[in-house]
Amino acid sequence: MDKTKKTLIAVAVIAVLAGWTISQRNSLVTMDETVEAAWSEIDNQLQRRSDLIPNLVATVQGFATQERQVFADIANARARLAGAGSVSETAAGYEELQGALSRLLVVVENYPQLQSNQNFLRLQDELAGTENRIAVARTRYNDAVRRFNSRIRTFPSSMFASRFGLEQREYFEISDSARAVPQVQFGD
Repeated sequence: MDKTKKTLIAVAVIAVLAGWTISQRNSLVTMDETVEAAWSEIDNQLQRRSDLIPNLVATVQGFATQERQVFADIANARARLAGAGSVSETAAGYEELQGALSRLLVVVENYPQLQSNQNFLRLQDELAGTENRIAVARTRYNDAVRRFNSRIRTFPSSMFASRFGLEQREYFEISDSARAVPQVQFGD
């Protein structure tokens, strides 16, 4: 084989490897962006819920002024969620707010007039719809994270992921304690 053919073969191999590497990188970047987009949807829905809560609290406060601790817990949980800087902090804030809202809805059971108030019913429906959207967004996010994490941990992507600055992403998980039914103690 002459020198020109060897050079052409070497150039072709290098071009194929370069193309393959670029393809791998682009695929990983696309998956990373999918995770970011899924997280953005969770963030949007959490913000929507956070915006509904003051109206819900104000409506309930008109009927249940003695339940100050529940209202304080909701305010603190909203602040924690708003200040979250990571997925795990957001999940913890979500759990705390979910628990406070659950306690609020248990309190509502003691106020039949509130249960029939149209503003309260509308807000409660919007909140329930938002909770469903959060659950769907969380599932999509965790699916995107699972696909991304699997991809960067398997060969051949594992050879390039760290070089491209791509690391495993954190799942949005809630603890088992957040799934428990809230217990509300009414004061004397």
